[in-house]
Amino acid sequence: MRNLQSGGRLRPIDLAREHGLSTQAVRNYEEAGILPPAGRTPSGYRTYTPLHARALRAFLALVPGHGHPTATSIMRTVNRGAVEEAFRLIDESHVQLADDRRTLQAVESALRDLSPSSAPEPDARGCEASAGAGTFIGPLARELGIRPATLRTWERAGLVRPRRDRLTGYRVYDEAAVRDARLARQLRRGGYLLTQIAPLLAQVRAAGGVEPLEAALADWRARLSARGRAMLIGAAELESYLRARA
Repeated sequence: MRNLQSGGRLRPIDLAREHGLSTQAVRNYEEAGILPPAGRTPSGYRTYTPLHARALRAFLALVPGHGHPTATSIMRTVNRGAVEEAFRLIDESHVQLADDRRTLQAVESALRDLSPSSAPEPDARGCEASAGAGTFIGPLARELGIRPATLRTWERAGLVRPRRDRLTGYRVYDEAAVRDARLARQLRRGGYLLTQIAPLLAQVRAAGGVEPLEAALADWRARLSARGRAMLIGAAELESYLRARA
């Protein structure tokens, strides 16, 4: 980059070219507080320095691991001198990543327990045999930490298939429906869309096995690993920026 080693002034285009950005994007980042305030020439044009270049690199490196909103908040807090607050935001992202890893492990554990016998058997009249009293929508929603409306949405999308109580008409979730709801919740935590989850659960029910989910879990695991590595790269660039600011 022009004049980067000499510490000279940089134009918006100099920062933009390194990352394939537009000059307007660079100006937007400055206005959002992601970059420190730019200097101005006597004629009013923005001028940047190598410090701004480091700030931009740090932000763009933070985005893949932390997401755009959190990366923005981290840079804003650093630029206003609240470094400890920036560290807290970073810690929260790491906590979320660890929680996502535990969620993946829980899904894998749950899937290992699946078997053909877990699906309800039809009775002689073609209806599902009773799997005990089952559970109603409210208690299941509370267990999963979601709203009853979410379970109804999942039902319409084909993720869960509760039966109806013959006397009251209330939804009753037997063991298989509870299993499907739990798996749906875990996969939603992993970032999968309802349209992606429904066919997977349908295949699990039809095949009585977990093979259809193996590719999805492998992809999820790979994305978590990529996010963890991205956090390391972002941390290195942020440390470089902090040293330059000191």
